[in-house]
Amino acid sequence: MRVRAKKHLGQHFLKDTAAARAIATALTGHGGYQKALEIGPGMGVLTGFLLEDKRFETWVIEIDQESVDYLNVHFPALHGRIIEGDFLEWQPGSMGSPFAVIGNFPYNISSQIFFRVLSYRDEVSEVVCMLQKEVAQRIASPPGNKDYGILSVLLQAFYEIEYLFTVPPGSFSPPPKVQSGVIRLKRNEVKKLDCDEKLFFSVVKTAFNQRRKMLRNALAPLGLEIPENRFMTQRAEQLSVSDFEELTRLLASVKE
Repeated sequence: MRVRAKKHLGQHFLKDTAAARAIATALTGHGGYQKALEIGPGMGVLTGFLLEDKRFETWVIEIDQESVDYLNVHFPALHGRIIEGDFLEWQPGSMGSPFAVIGNFPYNISSQIFFRVLSYRDEVSEVVCMLQKEVAQRIASPPGNKDYGILSVLLQAFYEIEYLFTVPPGSFSPPPKVQSGVIRLKRNEVKKLDCDEKLFFSVVKTAFNQRRKMLRNALAPLGLEIPENRFMTQRAEQLSVSDFEELTRLLASVKE
């Protein structure tokens, strides 16, 4: 497979075809989706392997016109399935539900992509992605770990997350200065959290904004009267998803 690589939007394009195949085959079909959407395919090193998988229909979304033109010429099988635009602004109504998301996420917007995925969590049943190893480890990290953070809690509330493998800098053009990690997210059975979801998101974000402080002090910016409870002398990284749900219910009772 001939691949021409370039860099845009902070993205380093994969040139290692063995790694690309491993990423493509990491899709399990969880949730019974019929379509998989690749974010930022660039020149298609991953796309080619996705098109070989007949379990689902491969779609791509690409913001760069040069890449779109290249894909139209070199991947005729994508005819009618290239979405020209920004995933962060795209509305997935045309995809149907459920669908998978896959890609080599640009390092500088990977967190924004995940928040977008969360917005459509009832449509996105599986995600396989490569991103900066540090971020990948953070997302997959369990409570009690220094890597555990906002995205860890919010994504783990709705997805089962698995760190799959590491990809070295030499697998990219141009090589990044850091290693990359591949993770897989599978939608869990949680349809709705057992608390006020809007408040839950606020509590998690506020708690980790001052993660070195005990929650008694870290949650002060919420402007709520904090009732005495077992979490107040703990730090955000010590709380599981269910702990944050319980804490949110406590705070909601005060709001009422």
